[in-house]
Amino acid sequence: MQITASTAELTQKLGRSPTPRELAELIGCSVEEIIEGMESSNAYSTLSLDANDSSDDGPPSLLDSLGVDDHNLEHVEIRESIKPLLEGPDPREKRILLLRFFKNMTQSQIAEEIGVSQMHVSRLLTKTLKQLRESLEQD
Repeated sequence: MQITASTAELTQKLGRSPTPRELAELIGCSVEEIIEGMESSNAYSTLSLDANDSSDDGPPSLLDSLGVDDHNLEHVEIRESIKPLLEGPDPREKRILLLRFFKNMTQSQIAEEIGVSQMHVSRLLTKTLKQLRESLEQD
């Protein structure tokens, strides 16, 4: 703000644009600070929320991206309800759940990873999920 006002003052007084040194002397700071201030003032610009490049295939305006529904938000309640229930299963069952539902591994891949048969993984998943459902229904 001070640079802008001082620039206008000196321009009127000198009849030309002032040098950074002249501005620094008037304001009482270093030439580097004047240059830094001038650069940062050039970086400031505003953009309308509904501005776009007016082409149909261009990116949507900023306004179009504000206030959209977050489809993952509905899963937050479910995730938060399940968190305390995941303390119940033993470490192997937790690992199977992690590999299946968070790492998206198949039962065969899980079986190979933990060293059991695919059928055993299927049984453990069924048992663990049944226990989780029952615990969730009780709460």
